[in-house]
Amino acid sequence: MPNQHKLSGVYAAVVTPLHEDGTLDQSTLPSLLEFLANRGCHGALLLGTTGEGPSFAPNERITILRAALDIRHSFPEFRLLAGTGTPSLEETIALTRASFDLGYDSVVVLPPYYYRHVSDDGLFAWFSQVILQAVPDGKLLLGYHIPGMSGVPLSIALLEKLKNSFPHRFAGLKDSSGDPENARKLGSHFGDDLFVFTGNDRLFSHALQANASGCITALANIASPSLRQVWDTFQMNQDTTEIQENLNKARAILEANTPFPPVLKSVLTHQYNFPNWTVLPPLVPFPTERAEGVAADINAILK
Repeated sequence: MPNQHKLSGVYAAVVTPLHEDGTLDQSTLPSLLEFLANRGCHGALLLGTTGEGPSFAPNERITILRAALDIRHSFPEFRLLAGTGTPSLEETIALTRASFDLGYDSVVVLPPYYYRHVSDDGLFAWFSQVILQAVPDGKLLLGYHIPGMSGVPLSIALLEKLKNSFPHRFAGLKDSSGDPENARKLGSHFGDDLFVFTGNDRLFSHALQANASGCITALANIASPSLRQVWDTFQMNQDTTEIQENLNKARAILEANTPFPPVLKSVLTHQYNFPNWTVLPPLVPFPTERAEGVAADINAILK
């Protein structure tokens, strides 16, 4: 059985709905979150990589985080996580504090990603300041391990030091390394002591077997019923192989059409009749002539 934690489950790294001028489509963000809740998600991460978090100014992030709260009118138990990491310590502290003030369940914090090859001591000092200044008692911070994007990995030694130093506020991490060996090492080293979300749909079953507590993935925007089926099947100690294989095929289509935010927004438009949301530069919209085919291919696998 996976690590049972109050935040355990299936989460979408949700896209951010944007009008053509790049402003938030405030009226449809709650509708998108309701769509995810109705399709099996326990919650959503706002302003992660798929949500284009680093592309928004702090005041824009607060507007987005506040707009998402409307989901709780119809789904009061739907869990909300906020991506708050920036290269600036001051901005990260302010965004983290604001997220908890708004009532978010947890934050997912990138390491400061401009300076690479920094020491674990430097990262520990940085995360310590965020936790001490912005994470209230009873609230939880997750690190965000995505070295392929950030260039700044979170080592097991660093995670252990943070967990030992802040046992009630540093909860674990989102592991988006895509490395099955890292998933195994995390489970083997920490057991039930660290709360781990896998960020890669291909590794969901593998990560659960390695004691992960759930997933936060891009594909969950369109494939959450299959991810929830893996989750529920695993809870019953049943075989997830067939469902996982279909998820792998769908993920392969997504990975052939990177970056993820434009293609996911296009699939949501063509397959589920959401508005034709744009993306912020440097991303560009997914070609319309390809979007319908990608949507159909993924739907054929996951239907």
